[in-house]
Amino acid sequence: MALQTLKNLNRAQAVQPAQQVVTFPAMLEKYKSEIARALPRHINPDRMARIALTAFRMNPKLGECDPRSIFAAIIQSSQLGLEVGLMGEAHLVPYGNQCQLIPGYTGLMKLARQSGLVQDIYAHEVRENDRFTLKLGLERSLEHEPLAGPGGFPASDEERGEVVGFYAVAVFKDGSRTFVAMSRKEVERIRDKSPGYQMAKRNKRASVWDTEFVAMGLKTVIRRLCKYLPKSPELAMALALDTASELGKPQNLDLNDAINGTYAPVVEEEEVEVIEADQAETQGQEQQQQAQQEQQAQPQGQEQEGQDEQLAVPF
Repeated sequence: MALQTLKNLNRAQAVQPAQQVVTFPAMLEKYKSEIARALPRHINPDRMARIALTAFRMNPKLGECDPRSIFAAIIQSSQLGLEVGLMGEAHLVPYGNQCQLIPGYTGLMKLARQSGLVQDIYAHEVRENDRFTLKLGLERSLEHEPLAGPGGFPASDEERGEVVGFYAVAVFKDGSRTFVAMSRKEVERIRDKSPGYQMAKRNKRASVWDTEFVAMGLKTVIRRLCKYLPKSPELAMALALDTASELGKPQNLDLNDAINGTYAPVVEEEEVEVIEADQAETQGQEQQQQAQQEQQAQPQGQEQEGQDEQLAVPF
């Protein structure tokens, strides 16, 4: 009966007059016991309620969202095992009058580790004064040595220079590894195609890409790495939620589906293929540019080598 009461929020809230619409904090308090029964057993309902209220108060725009969609996002996040807000595992983001659940890169890494097949997963930015070596082919390798400061510890970000790229590494249970690396240009091209970023620029507002570029770059490379990893249902769901957001599509989080564990974001396969095609095109363009630069540099190097040999011959 308690769960049915919570599910009836969809109908009850819809028929209330506009002046009697209950706010999210009020609903959170009123249906606290029902929410506890809707959560997975490993989730502490009191902790979830505190985290949800904190996340809600951090973003005033959430006050303009339908509180049922915020409820659905909170329960869906709990179903995935992610905490919203300050931990960065997931975020509540307004989308019109609806609340969307956006997984953070720490949340994606957490779900990858919890799949049982990935022992470790991590990502780093590379700066222009770091030493970075990437080799592909039959013997792939990736080496990153940040610029050292006093005592051998990494130097400050200012000393290391501007960010030039990102990489992510996954370590499997058997000790084998896989990785992906992306240049800054490649990450920025993906950013520029993001509907949220485009909207912020049209409205002359700062986006999360402007305020947290490194974090967004890390998330971009982690998300690409996750495509090549064995996925748990939770990781697959988190990636689908994130893809819907990247496409600028409403997630249409439904409270009943979230409670029943049957929610699934609708993302057309063709749209996903467009994203992947854009990314593949970006990689192809960068590889072509690199090859052209190497071809242009080769004659210069050969000419210089010939000059050096002439200087070495005694008269």
